[in-house]
Amino acid sequence: MMLQQTQVDRVLPKYEEWIRKYPSLGTLASARPADVARTWRPLGYNVRPRRLHWIAREVMTRYDGELPSDETTLRSFKGIGAYTAGAIQSFAFGRRAPIVDTNVARVLFRVFVGRGDRTTTSLKKHLWSLSAAVLPRQNVFDFNQALMDLGAMVCVSRRPQCPICPMRPICEAYPFEADAERNRA
Repeated sequence: MMLQQTQVDRVLPKYEEWIRKYPSLGTLASARPADVARTWRPLGYNVRPRRLHWIAREVMTRYDGELPSDETTLRSFKGIGAYTAGAIQSFAFGRRAPIVDTNVARVLFRVFVGRGDRTTTSLKKHLWSLSAAVLPRQNVFDFNQALMDLGAMVCVSRRPQCPICPMRPICEAYPFEADAERNRA
């Protein structure tokens, strides 16, 4: 949840502090809300620490301290949407679950669609379908992490690194991105 719309380099020191202070859901659940909020700062999106605290308390009281692994229950918690539920299922439980964050959406859009408006509801649904369709049967954690990393480091929003991209041979956007790069030069 810390990584949602926040860069990794800003999150890492805060994450380390968070884990030292709240090494378990039980520790987080029993903490004072003001302390939880203070520990979260300066990451922004200050509703998130309150929601995490509430989720920890719910997990402790309703689920005997075990975070549920099914999508329906995860999404019943305020603050856990499709992306976060998929990330939890994939990264924490090794389940075959699609994820679509900003970076993954950009990769899937460029590779399989190429052009158009990524913000339409129908295209967002299509990107989720694509994410589910390309998931391997095994090593889902590695695959999802690789997709996110590809979008964060190679298939970046401005000046994508098309010449080194492993998806270039099948990328629908590659000719357009290459032309745009030549025009910038």
